[in-house]
Amino acid sequence: MLLRDMLNRLATQLCYINISPKETIMEEQVNDQFFTDLIVSGKYWLINEFPGVLLVMILFFILFKVVRFSFRKLKRNLINRADKKESVDTGEAVKRINTLTGISGAFVRVLLWIVFLMMLLQNMGINIGPILASVGIISLAVGFGAQELVRDYITGFFMILENQIRVGDVAILNGTGGFVERIELRTTSLRDFAGIVHVFQNGKINTLSNMTKEWSAMVFDIGVAYKEDVEKVMDIMKQVGDELSEDPDFKELILPPVEVFGLDEFADSALVIKARIRTKPIQQWTVGREYRKRLKKAFDQNNIEIPFPHRTVYWGEKINSLKVESKNRIHGELKQTN
Repeated sequence: MLLRDMLNRLATQLCYINISPKETIMEEQVNDQFFTDLIVSGKYWLINEFPGVLLVMILFFILFKVVRFSFRKLKRNLINRADKKESVDTGEAVKRINTLTGISGAFVRVLLWIVFLMMLLQNMGINIGPILASVGIISLAVGFGAQELVRDYITGFFMILENQIRVGDVAILNGTGGFVERIELRTTSLRDFAGIVHVFQNGKINTLSNMTKEWSAMVFDIGVAYKEDVEKVMDIMKQVGDELSEDPDFKELILPPVEVFGLDEFADSALVIKARIRTKPIQQWTVGREYRKRLKKAFDQNNIEIPFPHRTVYWGEKINSLKVESKNRIHGELKQTN
């Protein structure tokens, strides 16, 4: 109230400003009483009102610190609890915990900022009733005019609630794949292998493919020559997979057993044998590269041919064309012989 009275007095004094039409210079005519009242009002506000404003600022500063510490503590407790349960994949649990605590923390911080600003304005003597009413009307107008924005928030909420993707997953959104860096109520951010960040509005995500939820897999279509024994090739593929599963560097990454399904296709120049290795999330590419490297060595040791397109080039050598005789000439020579 004091702040408003001070502003009213200042406006009253400004009404007495005379403007000289000749010099066009504004001269303020204020008396000593105005400055005296202004100084007295300022001292009164500093002594009686400012401590309350300062107290509100300190309390909310402490509250923000407490909220941040609480969410960090909650995150650690949830991760430790998930780590103790053998039936729960710790990596998957950490992704979900990071996503939920990040969004919940952002929502709580926004709510605290709104309450802080309302209390600060009220302590400064500003009536917040009309402000709240105006905010309600503006929110209603925004709700009708920004339906796309509302759709983004609703879609993002259900994406998080249904645990479709989490921070740390590798996903394909609308045909674009990448590492999920951020999930918010309005947008989702992916970073692809080249380092490019793709930002998607949640309401415009038509297709979503999560490549690393719970477990991942690498599928192999191995082509060998038609002359090779399919059973022998399958045994070699199985043996290489078993050796990889027993390797200390890859044992924890693979979910056994390695699956060799058999002859899958008669291709133009190869017999295609399909296999699959299931792995921990995001480890399928590491395991797949190592498996291909070892399989190539095993094929070389067992003289298994991997067909590939090749071209024959004739360099500086004359090629004789085929001579084609007409049908009538052939018939004539046959008659002479007879």
